[in-house]
Amino acid sequence: MARHPEFILTLSCKDTTGIVYAVSGLLFQAGCNIIDSQQFGDVDGDDATGLFFMRVHFAAPPHLAAPGMLQSLFSHVSGQYGMEARFHAVAERPRLLLMVSQHGHCLNDLLFRWKSGQLAVDIPAIVSNHAAFESLAQSYGIAFHHLPLPTGSDAATKRAQEREVEALVDRERIDLVVLARYMQILGPDFCAALKGRAINIHHSFLPSFKGAKPYFQAHARGVKLIGATAHYVTADLDEGPIIEQDVARVDHSLSAEEMTAVGRDVECVVLARAVRWHVERRVLMNGHKTVVFR
Repeated sequence: MARHPEFILTLSCKDTTGIVYAVSGLLFQAGCNIIDSQQFGDVDGDDATGLFFMRVHFAAPPHLAAPGMLQSLFSHVSGQYGMEARFHAVAERPRLLLMVSQHGHCLNDLLFRWKSGQLAVDIPAIVSNHAAFESLAQSYGIAFHHLPLPTGSDAATKRAQEREVEALVDRERIDLVVLARYMQILGPDFCAALKGRAINIHHSFLPSFKGAKPYFQAHARGVKLIGATAHYVTADLDEGPIIEQDVARVDHSLSAEEMTAVGRDVECVVLARAVRWHVERRVLMNGHKTVVFR
């Protein structure tokens, strides 16, 4: 017996009574089978948005097997509650563009996870401002685009390079851009074009260390915890909505190089989680925060 096509519904709206009943009831009446459902209402606390969030994974009968059909079916309930609702076909693999500079650990980790089937995505292209990882891209059969930015490039040069990336995003129908240690500050126009569609990874320490060799700085200060943060890209540098964070405990016995290795491992894991949760439609924006259904 053939399996019915599966979809994921994500929605947000003002929190009120009856939302779960309305959504589940409509799907039941349409002959859909709910596989998993999660919801969250942000109604407590001083900074609460008062919004309700929901993610529903379900199987639909063949005659509804298109997001457009489901969107039409859902239009009355969506309008009634003022919902921002989207349907995503599980069988459609999101398309990723990976961007990298000269540190390849996150790039290599994502490529391995993709090739081994741990990430259900397609990766048509890699962009870098350096040529160091062209052979790695070729080994995976992925197009490599070297878009250099010479030291001291002015704003016009950087914007021209970003326009090339934007054109590539459009041409390759990219769903998500992943900054896998791409060490360039993105311009506001570029950030606006990729709003909600670009994820960055950076080290996070307590205290914070900026500039060159942050792990060496941490080692010099005797840091006991090192970590990483994956977040959506915004024009405010490293201030975008956080998707995932993790830490590793370190001590005096580690050299600066060993501490760097530990930190890079954490970066790889945190970025991979964030990417996977995004492509599985588990991350919903909640103002300057995110709701992550696991």
